Order: sequence, then structure tokens, then C-alpha cells
Amino acid sequence: MKIKIARDELLTGLQRVQGIVEKRNTMPVLSNILLETKQDGVGLVATDLEIGIRGHYKAEVLQAGSVTLSVTFTTQENNWVQIQAGRSQFKIVGMAASEFPALPTIEREGRVAIPGSGLASLLRKTLFAVGDNDARYILNGLLITLLSSEKKITMKLVGTDGHRLAIAESELANAGTDLPKEVKAIIPRKAAQEMRRLLEEEEGEPLLGFTKNLVTFQKSGLYLTSRVMEGTYPNYQQVIPKESAKKAVIERAAMESALRRVAVLSKDKTNAVKLMLQAGTLTLHTSNPDLGEATEEVPAQYRGESLTTGFNARYILDALAVMDGESVTIEINSPLSPCLMKSDGDPGFLCVVMPMKI
Repeated sequence: MKIKIARDELLTGLQRVQGIVEKRNTMPVLSNILLETKQDGVGLVATDLEIGIRGHYKAEVLQAGSVTLSVTFTTQENNWVQIQAGRSQFKIVGMAASEFPALPTIEREGRVAIPGSGLASLLRKTLFAVGDNDARYILNGLLITLLSSEKKITMKLVGTDGHRLAIAESELANAGTDLPKEVKAIIPRKAAQEMRRLLEEEEGEPLLGFTKNLVTFQKSGLYLTSRVMEGTYPNYQQVIPKESAKKAVIERAAMESALRRVAVLSKDKTNAVKLMLQAGTLTLHTSNPDLGEATEEVPAQYRGESLTTGFNARYILDALAVMDGESVTIEINSPLSPCLMKSDGDPGFLCVVMPMKI
């Protein structure tokens, strides 16, 4: 095999697959990428057996010639690969392509076109709450729900790590896709992160597909597949406060910046910050015996009884960072009840943060 490919084209392809490559694995071949020649270019493939990605890139295959900033790949005996770019030349050890696992076949039926910006927004507003290597396996996944009717499709994403919950949903036009009335799937955090990263590269309408054990994502010649996580997602509806007696409306940017300043002196592990609601004011306070204490007041539209509670500042900041509106509404029933956060610019978004004893 011998190919010539533009440096930027190759770099783009490698950047797209590097997040999938699993360096620590019992199968050495999974720490490699598969390079396949096609009639009009090359394919780059990576998988960790749970998630796989395949992309197609323009290249000159088995043709002589010189291209500025081109990279030449030549396979030699014993799977050695020679790479030449300008005056630079490398020889690296490869492995036989036959050892690389095959990716699942992507079904063309039942896929739905989704606005890229809309899906990216939903992922951004929920991924922060998904568990990261949590002992409760299912919390390391993102719940995707599609509700379809003749005219529209509603997509809802849910993420939780047991300490906070994020829900985001939006309505999509139904372009005639034949979907069941309800589709539910739990996808790994890693797969959702890769989808978001690919969506941020450029605008476009990706295609999402669901089978019993697989979710597929297609965009601009890229194919991403992921196994669906098996298990029952927690009943997140039961932790959402139905009615809150105490509501406060606060300017989002003011609350976020004040909380960041006060949290500087919070304890590293807990990031504990005390929130005190009084008529017209939200007071933020933190105390650390090793560093000192900090207090800051933020104007708030609040007329209820005084309330003092505590939260992990990072959880509150993560929610504020993904909101689009200028103000945030926080609803709390009692000092030990969850805090419900909503934004005037995000009718389909809410976040629930569990309290802390301070």
C-alpha cells in the first residue's frame, strides 16, 4: 500500500479518531487505528469494542506525484510503515489489518435527521451531570428519549451522577422518518462526548439511528457507532421538586461570577458554599480554616422567608455555565431539600442539585 494525503486532511482524520483509541487494553491492536485504501481516498477506523468511528478522507492511492505538505505512507514487510513528509522520514511498527475488529453494520432504516446545533446544545446542557467512572455503572451513561408523532419529534436528554440532575429537550420537525412512538437508549459518556466534539467541527444535520443494542451517528462521511448500555435508568422524575414554596430570580452572570469568587476559598474536595436567601438578596458565604472566608451579596427578586442552605459550588457553576438566558430561577423548599434551577432562555432545560450540610 502506498498513498499520498494532504497533511491537514490526515491531521483532521487522526484528531477525530484519537478520542476512541484505547491505550490500556488487553488487545494491543485496539491501541492502533486501521488505515484502509479506497478508490477515491482512505478510511481511518478506531474502536474500543464499545464505540467505533470510521471516516473517509481524500488521498492519492498508488499514484506518483508531489503535493505540497503531503504525507506519503508506504507499507513494508512485517507490517512496518514508512511515513515521509518533506525532508522528514519515519518508520513505525504496525499490525496486520486482519487483526483489527470489524465495526458493526450500520442500518439505514429508522434513522432520523437532527439539526446539528440543536443536538450539540442538548449535549452541552446535560453531559456535565453524567457520572464519570461512577461505581453505579448506569450513571456513566446519558439517557436519550425520542417521542415521535406525525408532525414532530421531541428529543430529551437526561444526565445524572446522583448529586445533580440535568434535563434538556427540544422539538424537531418530523421529516417523514418512520420511528416508533418512543425510543429510549442509554449511551456511554464517552460516545456522547465524541458526538459533541464532531458536531462542534462544522454545521450540518447528523443522522441518528437506534437498534436494540446499538446507536449510530452519521455526519459528513463520518460514522460513529456505540453499544447501548444495559440496565435500568434511575427514576429521575421523583427527585424533581413538584412545587417550591421559595423562589428567587437572579441575574445569571452576576450569580455565576460571584459564586466563582467566593468558591476560591472553599474546601477543595467539597467546594461547599452556603447560600442565604433574604428579601431582595442572595448572600454567598464560604469558610475554610486553612485559607479564610469570603462573603458576597447578589441582588435577587425574592420576598419569602429567610432560608439558609448549602451546596457544592461546582455543581451550581456547571449548571449556570450551560444556561442561555440572562436570569436564573432557583426554587428551594427547605434547607435540606434539592435546588431546582431554571433559566428564562431555556424552556426545555432544568437542573436539580442536591444540598449539603454545612
